[in-house]
Amino acid sequence: MAKRTFSMLEAFLVFLLVMMTGITVALLTLLFITSGTVENHKDSGLLTTQSSPATEGSMAPQGSTTLAQGPTPTLVSPTPSTPEPTLFQNFSGYHIGVGRADCTGQVADINLMGYSKTGQTAQGLLTRLYSRAFVMAEPDGSNRVVFVSIDIGMVSQRLRLEVLNRLQSKYGSLYRRDNVILSGTHTHSAPAGYFQYTVFVIASEGFSNRTFEYMVTGIVKSIEIAHRNMKPGKIFINKGNVDGAQINRSPSSYLQNPVSERARYSSNTDKEMVLLKLVDLNGDDLGLISWFAIHPVSMNNSNHLVNSDNVGYASYLFEQEKNKGYLPGEQGPYVAAFASSNLGDVSPNILGPHCINTGESCDNANSSCPVGGPSMCIAMGPGEDMFDSTQIIGRMMYQKAKELYASASQEVTGPLAAAHQWVNMTDVTVWLNSTHAAKTCKPALGYSFAAGTIDGVGSLNFTQGTTVGDPFWDIIRDQILGKPSEELKECHKPKPILLPTGMMSKPHPWHPEIVDVQIITLGSFAITAIPGEFTTMSGRRLRQAVQEEFAAYGMPNMTVVISGLCNVYTHYITTYEEYQAQRYEAASTIYGPHTLSAYIQLFRVLAKAIATDTVANLSRGPEPPFFQQLITPLIPNIADRAPIGKNFGDVLQPVKSTYTVGEVVEVIFVGANPKNSAENQTHQTFLTVEKYEATSATWQIVHNDASWETRFYWHKGLLGLSNATIQWHIPDTAQPGIYRIRYFGHSRKQDLLKPTVILSFESTSSAFEVVTTS
Repeated sequence: MAKRTFSMLEAFLVFLLVMMTGITVALLTLLFITSGTVENHKDSGLLTTQSSPATEGSMAPQGSTTLAQGPTPTLVSPTPSTPEPTLFQNFSGYHIGVGRADCTGQVADINLMGYSKTGQTAQGLLTRLYSRAFVMAEPDGSNRVVFVSIDIGMVSQRLRLEVLNRLQSKYGSLYRRDNVILSGTHTHSAPAGYFQYTVFVIASEGFSNRTFEYMVTGIVKSIEIAHRNMKPGKIFINKGNVDGAQINRSPSSYLQNPVSERARYSSNTDKEMVLLKLVDLNGDDLGLISWFAIHPVSMNNSNHLVNSDNVGYASYLFEQEKNKGYLPGEQGPYVAAFASSNLGDVSPNILGPHCINTGESCDNANSSCPVGGPSMCIAMGPGEDMFDSTQIIGRMMYQKAKELYASASQEVTGPLAAAHQWVNMTDVTVWLNSTHAAKTCKPALGYSFAAGTIDGVGSLNFTQGTTVGDPFWDIIRDQILGKPSEELKECHKPKPILLPTGMMSKPHPWHPEIVDVQIITLGSFAITAIPGEFTTMSGRRLRQAVQEEFAAYGMPNMTVVISGLCNVYTHYITTYEEYQAQRYEAASTIYGPHTLSAYIQLFRVLAKAIATDTVANLSRGPEPPFFQQLITPLIPNIADRAPIGKNFGDVLQPVKSTYTVGEVVEVIFVGANPKNSAENQTHQTFLTVEKYEATSATWQIVHNDASWETRFYWHKGLLGLSNATIQWHIPDTAQPGIYRIRYFGHSRKQDLLKPTVILSFESTSSAFEVVTTS
C-alpha cells in the first residue's frame, strides 16, 4: 500500500477530531459516573403479566415485555379505561379505525436524526410531525391488527417497548407485540434523542425524555383515536408505478447482483406503489396506507427546520384534499399514510450525483470527484431548492396515490393473523444450502459508513467502496474504542471495521442484539415489518421468499409489502453480493454479509406459521432490554430572557402594510426557547395566520404551523435571549383581504431557590393587506 500522506487541512481535521473525541468521551464518562447515568424514565417501566408460553406468538391475548434490569411492578388483569366501541358482526369486511395525533416533540436544542451531521440541530418548524394509526379487526372482533406510520427517522426499540407497555396498561391484551407494527417514515428532519443504544445516543447528543414522552404520547393517542373510531368498512388494494421520482444511489453495488436476477426487473429501483383504500360500508372515505420505496431526504443536511419531508408532503396534500374545511393536522378525520419500504439505496435527488465544484458527474463506485474527492460529490433534487424539491417529489407520490385510490376495486378479504419473534441477530445460523451454513456477526460499522452518501456526505475524507482499512484510523480506533477481535474482523469480511460496536458495552451496548421480526396479514395481503433499511434487491428477495413460503403451505397469490424502519433500528441490509462492494449501505449492514439471508430464513418461519395456523407454537425469543438510566443531553435548560425594556412576544421587525400574492410576509418577535412548548402544551401551534371577516367582525385562522405555507425560525442568542421569525409564503389561492400573524410560545422562568416554571405567552403582528396584483 502507498504511504498515507495528509494535507495541512486534513492533519488539522484529524487533530481536531481526536481532541473532540477525547473531550466528548471524557465528558460523557464523567457525566455517566457522577450521575449514575441519570434517571430519565420515571414512571414507565415495562410491566409484566402472567401468560402461557404456548400462546405467546399467537393472536390470543398475551402479556407485554419485561424489564431486563431493575424492579418492575406487576400489572394484574388490566382493565380498559375506555369503553369498547360497539362491534357489529353481520357484515362483510372489517372493523376499521383511523387516527392521527401530533408527535413533533422538540423543535430546538436537539439534533435532527438521519444525517449524523454535527451541528445539524433543530432551529424551528416547517411542518408538524404526526403518528397515523390504522386498526383493523374481523367482524366478530376476535382478531385485530394495528399499523402505525410515524413521521420520525425510525422507530427505536425503546419507543416501541414503551408504547406497548402503555397500550397494555390501557387495553389489556388487546394490542400486543405481535399485532402492532410501528413504522417510521424515515424523514431526516425529525428530532433525535429517543434511543437507548449508545451509538444512537451519541448521535443524538443524549437522550431527551422531553421528546421521548411527546412521541410516545402521540403514538398512543393516534391508536386510541383509531380504536374509538372503529366502524364497519371495506379495504381495497391497488398498485401502480411512480415514474421519475427516484434513482438508485449505489448503482455500482446493484450491478454486483447476478445478471440473471437483474434481468427479471426493468429498473434498479422498485417503482411500484402499493395502496390500501379504507372506506366505510357506505363507501365514505376513511383513509389510505401506501408503501413506496424512497428516501425522505429531499430536505438536505443543511436544513434546520423540523418537517416530514417528501412523504409527509404527500400525506399533507391528500389529507388537505379529503378534509375540506379543516386546518392541517389533527382536526380532519381522514388519515393518509405514505409509509416507508425497501428504500435503502433509493434517493429522491433525481438529478443524480455531481461535483458541486465542477459540475461533472461523480456517479462512480467511490462517489468521488477528481478535485475535492467525495466531499464534493452530492446529488441534487429536481427543484430550485430543497423546499421546491420536497414539493415536487411529494406531489408525484400524491398524484399516483390519488389515481390508485380512485380506481381501487380489488377488495381485501379473509382472516387477520399476526406472527412475531424476538431474535438474537448476532447469533443466527444461516443455511446457505443443505450442507453449508454461515453465521451472522456481532455488530460493526465499516469505513464507508463514515463516508456518508451522495444524499449527505460525511464530514471527513472517507470514501465509499473502501475494502481496506487505513493504519492511521485503525490506530485511533484501537486507542479510543478498542481493537476489534480477529473473530469479528473475519466474520465481517470484506468490511474493514471502523467501529467494533458489538464489542462495546459502556455505558450501554452500542447496538441492539435482540431485534423484532414480524408479519401481519389481512387475507391475501401481508405486511413484513423490517427492522432497518433494505436495499432494492434485498427487498425483492425477501418478498419473493415470503410469497413462496405462503404458496408452499396453501396461501398462493399473496401480495407482500416491505414496511421499513419498524420496531427497532439496525441500519441497513444489503444482499451478499452488494456487501462485497462495501459502499455506505454495505458498511452499515451491521450483522455481517449474511444478514439478508438470516432475515429471509426468519421471515419464512413466520410465513409458514401463519399459513399453517401454528403461530401459537412459535417461541417468543429472548426479550430485549429496556435501559432505565441514560445519558442526558449536554445542552442545558436555561431560563429565557427578554431584552431590557422588552417582553416575550414583542415585535422586533414589523410586517409591511401591503403584500401581493406570491410574496413572503415576515415578522420577528422577541422569542423564547420552543422546546418549552414540548413540556407545557398550552398552545397547539407556534403560529397562526388569520384573516379578518368583516361580516362577523372576527379573525378566522387560515393557516397554522402545520401548513406548508408557513415557516417558524428560532434564532438562539446568548444568556437566554432569542428571536422568533415567522414567515408566511402567500399562496396563489390566498383571498385578498386583511390579515395578521400571531405567535404562541412558552418561556422558562428559573428564580433562585424556586422550582422552574414554564409560562405561556402570545403576541400579534399589526394587520396587513394582501392584494392579488401589485
